[in-house]
Amino acid sequence: MTAVMVGTMVLCFALTISVAVSIGLAGILGIQASNANMLISVKEMFNSINKFPLAAIPFFILAGNLMETGGISRRLVEFAKSIVGGVQGGLPMTCVLTCMIFAAVSGSSVATTFAIGAILIPALIKHGYPTSYAAALQATSAELGVIIPPSIPMILYGVSAEVSIGELFIAGFGPGLLIGGALMLFVYIWCKWKGWGKNDGDGRLSFGKATVQAGWALLMPIIILGGIYGGIFTPTEASAVAVFYALVVGMIIYREIGVNDLYAILRKSVISSGVIMFIIANAGLFAFLITRAGVPDAIGRWLESVLQSPAMFLLGVNAALFIIGMFIETSAAIIVLAPILAPVAMHFGIDPVHFGLVMVVNLALGMITPPFGVNLFAACTVAKISLDRIVTQLVPFVLVVLACLMVVTYVPALSLTLRDLVYAK
Repeated sequence: MTAVMVGTMVLCFALTISVAVSIGLAGILGIQASNANMLISVKEMFNSINKFPLAAIPFFILAGNLMETGGISRRLVEFAKSIVGGVQGGLPMTCVLTCMIFAAVSGSSVATTFAIGAILIPALIKHGYPTSYAAALQATSAELGVIIPPSIPMILYGVSAEVSIGELFIAGFGPGLLIGGALMLFVYIWCKWKGWGKNDGDGRLSFGKATVQAGWALLMPIIILGGIYGGIFTPTEASAVAVFYALVVGMIIYREIGVNDLYAILRKSVISSGVIMFIIANAGLFAFLITRAGVPDAIGRWLESVLQSPAMFLLGVNAALFIIGMFIETSAAIIVLAPILAPVAMHFGIDPVHFGLVMVVNLALGMITPPFGVNLFAACTVAKISLDRIVTQLVPFVLVVLACLMVVTYVPALSLTLRDLVYAK
């Protein structure tokens, strides 16, 4: 059964069939190969999505689309520009900082790419930055959307590995700030070296004016994250609050969302949510069959015999996840691999929350690495260029994030210190 499933999945990937269909077809053929009842497929696919925390996914996607249409993202850009936009290279730094703030609500890197990229990619090009650089920068910065909480991949890992989503969220701040800070420092040095961005401060608002203008937008992450960690509502309930807040601000306060805009926003959100849920359902069936066949236990025993220390295990897992992330969508990879790898990590004495951050940060790299990086496709769509044109500009950004990944992997205190303070027993 396992050979049939893996063989089918690899063949489908080679034929460029979508990830969700490839995984689902592999699961169905696996059931037939084992002569099991086909009703198992329906039952397990339903069980995979019949989980309360997963309700947060469509809500966070909808909140991100409301923020994009309702003027919230534009005001966040102006606020970030008022802080860092006055220095050479300030506009690329604004891109990174805005994505960090937007990530504190959206939970999705693709939503961040479209919402912020639609504003900043044209601005970067207007200020003389190469189009390929602007697209590569936006794709990389938007990766922070799944690292800084709330995060859809963290929700999926928490559900798959049975780990507290609240603990994952609070642990994500350290890695998120590290990667965001490293990217800002890198683009500042890079622009100094290239001589780019000497006029980035043109048209910049004062900090006070930008803060007042973005006041309602800035209040949004404070309400969402404060409510989660203050025990007022759960992460899933927070997603619904985010939608309500974005809707009120966009329609009543900023008045940039009309009744006629709601259909397009809802349609876009439903399609995006449906795609993710379809992947989750098929990946859940695949994971169930793989677990039933004893594959996780077999992989665990093999890893224990080959990688005999936690450091070597983490290095091996990082290498494997980096390659997997290039070809498999992040959500599907987490759902399939988290139930397999998390127990092995715990056997090595690795905190499951720390391991979850390693998985999320690593697989987030897959969003900006060819050939199937979803952020790259989104950024190229906004910038109206082909994927091959941004690969060269992308390499330095990938190296920066890889260096941060090594710090996240081998300095667990970066992820766990704040978690331990907030969730002290």
